[in-house]
Amino acid sequence: MKYSKDEVIQYTMEEDVKFIRLAFCDVFGKQKNVSIMPDELPRAFESGIAFDASAIAGFGDEARSDLLLHPDPETLMPLPWRPEHGRVVQMFSRITWPDGSPFACDTRSLLENAIADAKKAGYSFTFGSEQEFYLFRLGEDGSPTAVPCDEAGYMDIAPEYHGENVRREICLTLEQMGIRPESSHHEEGPGQNEIDFRYSDALTAADHVMMFQRVVKTVAYRNGLFADFSPKPVENAPGNGFHINMSLEPFSGEEPFSRMIAGILENIGAMTAFLNTTEASYQRLGKNKAPRYVSWSAENRSQLIRIPAADGRSRRLELRSPDPCANPYLAFALMIYAGLCGIENKSELPPAADINLYKADRETLSRFEKLPQTFREACAAAAASAFIRAHIPADIMSIYCDR
Repeated sequence: MKYSKDEVIQYTMEEDVKFIRLAFCDVFGKQKNVSIMPDELPRAFESGIAFDASAIAGFGDEARSDLLLHPDPETLMPLPWRPEHGRVVQMFSRITWPDGSPFACDTRSLLENAIADAKKAGYSFTFGSEQEFYLFRLGEDGSPTAVPCDEAGYMDIAPEYHGENVRREICLTLEQMGIRPESSHHEEGPGQNEIDFRYSDALTAADHVMMFQRVVKTVAYRNGLFADFSPKPVENAPGNGFHINMSLEPFSGEEPFSRMIAGILENIGAMTAFLNTTEASYQRLGKNKAPRYVSWSAENRSQLIRIPAADGRSRRLELRSPDPCANPYLAFALMIYAGLCGIENKSELPPAADINLYKADRETLSRFEKLPQTFREACAAAAASAFIRAHIPADIMSIYCDR
């Protein structure tokens, strides 16, 4: 349900809400929040809530540190793990300077801009996400260990899989918050899980990715476990992927859809620094169904982009290179702009690679462009890209690549 400002104020009164968390994220997608009391809500909606941004990477220094949070009432959701009496709710927030001008490093607003630009071009895009994570045991002092919660394999069930009840609790908690998981299962690695989400509009989908990681970590900790979303938690086991499903609306035949895919393939090298943001990200690529080459095919999980079996409005692409450390707002915005670029430029989709690239010989592989092999390579590709310069603010580019 999407609320208005008045309905949010009424909700807090009727549901005994004592704390409202105004959520946002830094440029890397790490969630932050400021808590306010219910009687501050009218001021929050009217003029915003000030916070000191100088301690948040990329948000400024002490010389100019005041920023304002403006809550989005449509994103109101309860936090079910907090007390029923004196409840806690959350809203995602837009960030501005005190004069009301947009803050360039507000990545949620960047996605809103991409959605608006797509609408002007006559298109909209829906997204669904698939995220993988490991569950490790906590030590006696409450710190994470390197011991996975089980040694189960792909789609195993209890008793081999000891985290089944935890995953069930995660899904039920998400449902209480209005977030709809579509499916869940044990993945290939020891203690590794995957939860997939039903498609929705781009902004809602990105918000749900943010909340999903928080819910998983919270529920895991309550059960004596640590949830690890890093791209390569276990050296000789599969890495964690963030597979992004993207659909084009209106679906007006294969031609615009194919050009959307072509646009992403043309710009994927430059986009990679924002989809795979750590050095460990590049240890995952090229192994255990994580792609290394710029290619596409139908239903083929050795490709960068695969087209799952579906017709008409359900037709979608699945981008398989990102990992869960990516900021979903930036990832979705770049995919929208790349898709639009392909449509507007009438980009030609290369032939499908209907082969298993993990078993192909060197001669075959030499015909395909590789994704960047390191984070430094990815940053160099981004810096040389007119596409990135057009859609990523210079401040964000600097924060990512000048570390």
